[in-house]
Formats: sequence, structure tokens, C-alpha cells
Amino acid sequence: MLRFLLILLLSFCFVSSKANIDTISIYSNSMFKFVKCVVVTPSDYNKKDKRLPVVYLLHGYSGNYSDWVKKVPGMQQLADENKLIIVCPDGGFSSWYFDSPVDLTMQYETNVSTEIPRFIDSAYHTINNRTGRAITGLSMGGHGGIFIGYRHAETFGACGSMSGGLDVSAVKNQFEINKKLGDSVVNKSYYDIFSVINIIEKQPAQAVAIIIDCGIEDFFISHNRRTHEKMLSLKIPHDYIERPGKHDWSYWMKALPHQLLYFREYFKNNLQ
Repeated sequence: MLRFLLILLLSFCFVSSKANIDTISIYSNSMFKFVKCVVVTPSDYNKKDKRLPVVYLLHGYSGNYSDWVKKVPGMQQLADENKLIIVCPDGGFSSWYFDSPVDLTMQYETNVSTEIPRFIDSAYHTINNRTGRAITGLSMGGHGGIFIGYRHAETFGACGSMSGGLDVSAVKNQFEINKKLGDSVVNKSYYDIFSVINIIEKQPAQAVAIIIDCGIEDFFISHNRRTHEKMLSLKIPHDYIERPGKHDWSYWMKALPHQLLYFREYFKNNLQ
């Protein structure tokens, strides 16, 4: 019986740890495969039983779960300074964090919005409610941050985007989006309903804190400006930031501390 329980546990999650950065594999029932994540905990995490808020940090197109910790120095320090856990899930090469209506093996909305938080809450000392969770990301992950955060306000109290491609209908023949949503003429409605710039029209019952950040030399700047203007017209509260910068890691390394500070203030003001 003990051997059976051990095998069952190993089949659910594999964990390797180095200091306070874990690499874990979580089984996805929606996609029938393991999905890797990096989990960064504060340096004093194991010294106390205090429950902490979590920021889910998504990678961009062609990236993977390890991008943030490999390319941004000081992730551990950011977790320490902001007193939170950072979780970096794998979103596939080009998922755009949709539940694809044409490829049932790509159900990353369900995976990131439901399956991964459920496991993280069971395995780590987290604050297990929406006011203890935020989600953001870069580029494709910037779309995913607001797409998932807005559509799953019951799970996330705050969301953000860095250099996000916020209108997939404007880049329908790029970044393998058509592999996830199908023919852009036959399935035009998918391109509309899966674009952040359109989903914001239906505001969730529970308010979501939103931060959008983009460089003025970024090729997605028009997406961000149009989304910002639409949010203003719809009277959706949000923080919007433009600063010099391109669509690159130099910009995202500077943007991330601002986003984490925003979420830290959100947690401070909303957690009981």
C-alpha cells in the first residue's frame, strides 16, 4: 500500500529544488500531460508558516517556463522584496493561453487558470483566494495575463500585461495563432472573442485590478494604446504605462519590478 501511494504521488508531481527555486511538473487533466513550472519562494519561506500571495508570471511566444528565471537576474530578490511567491508556468511554444477550439491538446486557459493554481495552493503556503492571486506576463503572456485574469476574476484579483499582443485579430497570420483558432475567415468569431481588446467589453462581476505596460518602440504598442483608450471609454479602472523601450528582455527586466510592486500594493490593500 505504501509503495502504491508513493507511485501515485510521483505520477502527480515531480519536484526538484535548488535553494528557493523549485522546478515542478504538474499533471494536466485537460491536456493529458505534465506541465512544468518554476516556483520562486522568498528566502525565509521555510522558516515560517505564514501564507503568502502568489503572482503567476507567463512567458512569451516561443518561450518556456524557465525564461523568467534564466533571463532576469534577481528573481529571488524580487520574491523577497515583495513578500510573495512567483509561479512561472509553461504555456507551450504558441498557445496564446487559449483553450483552443480547434486543437484539443492545447487547453492552456484551463491549465493556467484552474489546474496549476489548484496544485500550487495544495503544495505551498499560499493565500487561497482571489485577493491573494495575480497574473501577468510578457508578449503572448501579456495577452494571457489579462485574458485569463479578466475571464477568471473568481480566481485572480489582479492582472497585468507587459508588451502584450492584446488584439490577436490584428496578427491573425502571425505567431501561429491560426493553428490555435483555425481559418481566420471561417472562424472569424474566434479571433474576436479571444482578443483582450474585445473581452474587456464584458466586465466581470468582481472587479479586477489591471496594469498594462509597453515600450513606445514596441511593435505591439498600437494594441496597448487602443486597449487603453477602450478601457477609458468603458470606464474600466487600470494603470497604464508607456516608457522608452522595445520588445526585448532589456525592457521586461525593468517592467517586472513595477508590476510586482503594483501587485504588492494590491495585496496589501485587499488582503484581510
